Amino acid sequence: MATAVPDARIVLCMKWGTKYGPSYVNNLYGMVRRHLRGDFRFVCLTDDGSGIRPEVEFHPIPAFAIKPERPGVNDRAWRKLTTFSADLRDLYGLKGTALFLDVDVVVVGSLDSFFEHPGDFLIIKDYKRPWRVTGNSSVYRFRIGAHTDVLDYFGAHEDAVRRRFRNEQAFLSDYLHRQGRLQYWPAAWCPSFKYHSIPPWPLNYWQAPRIPEDARVVIFHGECNPPDALAGRRNRRFRFIRPAQWVAEHWRS
Repeated sequence: MATAVPDARIVLCMKWGTKYGPSYVNNLYGMVRRHLRGDFRFVCLTDDGSGIRPEVEFHPIPAFAIKPERPGVNDRAWRKLTTFSADLRDLYGLKGTALFLDVDVVVVGSLDSFFEHPGDFLIIKDYKRPWRVTGNSSVYRFRIGAHTDVLDYFGAHEDAVRRRFRNEQAFLSDYLHRQGRLQYWPAAWCPSFKYHSIPPWPLNYWQAPRIPEDARVVIFHGECNPPDALAGRRNRRFRFIRPAQWVAEHWRS
């Protein structure tokens, strides 16, 4: 287990189910260690800590009374709302500023500024529909224990929330926006592999995906994960990509 650091910088991730194995957590730790200077606690909330490297502090995902999904329907990551649970502070002894990273991101640049950038709650601005307030929750930052009302509100209004919002990031963004607490990272810091790395057709047939300029964390969503990108695979027909060789340089333990 990691040594406690008073009022620490905390890098937080979450893994549940079988979609992502422990290598995702281990590689994420390796990338963070190479790109974040100084002391930090690396914490994984998980239902299975087997295979996770010893430098990672892991805890059970906090209790979350959520109604079961329809069979075959993705859970839309509602469990990520438990990062705002008081359990992180009261049961797990976490204190300080937390930077949440999805386990399938690739860190390609310094993370120092993610802890220095001003703001109460910071998240990625939506890529596809930038006129909306919705953020992408692959990377967000908050103070541990500062937003327990998010989880309380969801628990008290779950049916209404899930009728209105497709996933947790849409609800979270709307809730914090209405309270004047929502802010966004600089646009260049967290580009999308899907939208910003893959060359447009027909260039994608002879140009490999690139690391966008000024990128710090490349986000994988929708069609590829890092191993797919490295192998040149997409999960949609007629959507060709060449192997992104730079993934091997960064996505490792």
